[in-house]
Amino acid sequence: MAQLQLSEVRKSFGAVDVIKGVDIDVRDGEFVVLVGPSGCGKSTLLRMIAGLETVTSGSIRIGEREVKNLRAKERDIAMVFQSYALYPHMTVARNMGFALKLQGIPKDEIAKRVNDAAAILNLTDYLERYPKQLSGGQRQRVAMGRAIVRNPRVFLFDEPLSNLDAKLRVQMRAEIKQLHQRLGNTIIYVTHDQIEAMTMADKIVILSGGAVEQVGSPLELYDRPRNTFVAGFIGSPAMNLLEGRIGAGGMIELAGGGTLPLPVDVASPPKGGVIVGIRPEHMLLGGAGQGDLPLRIDVLEPTGSETHVMGKAGSVEVVAVVRDRLSERPGETLHLSVDPKHVHLFDAASGLRIAE
Repeated sequence: MAQLQLSEVRKSFGAVDVIKGVDIDVRDGEFVVLVGPSGCGKSTLLRMIAGLETVTSGSIRIGEREVKNLRAKERDIAMVFQSYALYPHMTVARNMGFALKLQGIPKDEIAKRVNDAAAILNLTDYLERYPKQLSGGQRQRVAMGRAIVRNPRVFLFDEPLSNLDAKLRVQMRAEIKQLHQRLGNTIIYVTHDQIEAMTMADKIVILSGGAVEQVGSPLELYDRPRNTFVAGFIGSPAMNLLEGRIGAGGMIELAGGGTLPLPVDVASPPKGGVIVGIRPEHMLLGGAGQGDLPLRIDVLEPTGSETHVMGKAGSVEVVAVVRDRLSERPGETLHLSVDPKHVHLFDAASGLRIAE
C-alpha cells in the first residue's frame, strides 16, 4: 500500500493540452475514482500514473518515490484493463501467475499466491479452465487476480466493468468494493459512470476538459456541487438547472414561469441572473414544499416504488421523481414545490455555487 500524489501534472500532444495541471492527493489505502465525460482525460491520467504515457511536466509520487521517469514495471503498480487482456492459450492459473514467473518467483510461491487470490475471488474451481470457458464476470475476476498476486502498492482500474451487462456490473461493483475492504490497497479507478463513482469511492475526482472540477466524498459532491458542471454530472436523473432572478420577497422567479425559494445557506441573495438547481428526487407535489413550479407533463414512467415525470416548465425540460401515485396524464399540468434546504443556487455568468 502507498500514498499517491500528483502535482501540477500536464500532458500535451503537440500544441494540444489534454491534462492541464492536475493536483490529486490519494491517502494510503484510499479508493479514489476518476470520473468525467468521454474525452475529459481520465484514462490518459491513469496511463501516466501507470507509466504507459509520458508526463509533459509535473510530479507523480508513489510513497516517497518520484516515479514519472520510471518504467511501468519499476513503479510497483498493477493495472486491470477494460478488455481483460488475458492470454487465451493459458489456463486461469497460468494467466494469474505469469507475471510472477517472468520475475523469477519460485513455483511454490507462485502457486501459493495464485491459490490465495483464487480463494478471495471465488475462482478456485476454475483454475484449470481457459478464458473462452469463462463468463465475462469470471474473466474480470481473473484479471483482478492477476493484479492481486503481485501485491502491488497501487491498483489501477481502467473502466473494468464497461463490457459487462447491467446486472453483472452491479454485482462486480460490490465485489470490487468488498475486495478493497478486505485487502486495504490503494486503488485508482477510472469510469465514465457516475453511479459507479458514487457507490464505490471513498473520494471522487471529477474531471472536465483535462482539469479537475471538484474533489470530495460522494455525498459532498451530491450535497454541495461546486459548479453547474458538477451539479449536472453527479446524480441520476441529473439535477434540473433553471434560469431565474431574485424577485420581491426573496423568492426566485424562474425564466420559464413559476417561483422557488432561496436555499437556506444564502441569506443575502445576489443581484442579477442566477441558475437554480433542484434534484428530481427533491421535487415535492403541490404545497408540500415552498414555491410553485408548473410542469406540463410530456412523459410518465412508473417504476413501482416511484414515478419519473418528464415535462416542460415554460420551454425548459424538467424531470421530477415522485413517490406518489399520480392521476395526472401527459398534457396536463403538475404543480411542484421544494424544501429550501434542497435548493442549489449558482451564478449565471460563472456557473459557480453561491453560498454564505
